[in-house]
Amino acid sequence: MLARALAPRREPAWRLAAAAGLVLAVAGGAWAVVTVQRLSIERSQLAARVSALEDTLSLIRSPATRVVQIPVSTSGRVGAVTIFADTASHRWLVTCHGLSPNQPGQAYQIWFITEQGMKSAAVMSMDSPHPMVLALDMPGGGARVMGAAMSIEPMPGSPQPKGPMVFHLNL
Repeated sequence: MLARALAPRREPAWRLAAAAGLVLAVAGGAWAVVTVQRLSIERSQLAARVSALEDTLSLIRSPATRVVQIPVSTSGRVGAVTIFADTASHRWLVTCHGLSPNQPGQAYQIWFITEQGMKSAAVMSMDSPHPMVLALDMPGGGARVMGAAMSIEPMPGSPQPKGPMVFHLNL
């Protein structure tokens, strides 16, 4: 009897299999939860991007949209600024291609030319040569937009243009 008590006992195989199955189930469940959360975040990001692209496309395709392309030259680089001006939604889509990256502490500033003077539309810090796209709301308060301009200003922008003009266009 003593020999039997001192002899090593073998656990039944089903207990070992059950423990392994439980470990796999917990690990699989944790992986599934993490994956579902990650995919949910990615889905939300993609939905926001699709919504923004649909908004951009609707502005470009609107029958009330006027397209103006302005050739520009910055630091010897030839590029273009294209304005899609939607008079129905009072919004602009502005694309900038081929602009030189800004010097440190500088930015491109887009201006609406109105009856009351120049109104800042956007400040763009270009730190790479890649194109930039901006959606802009036209100024409110009955200010009629008569044109657009772009200047190079110190960061974080200026209340009125002071730096060199990239373009100045009456529409």
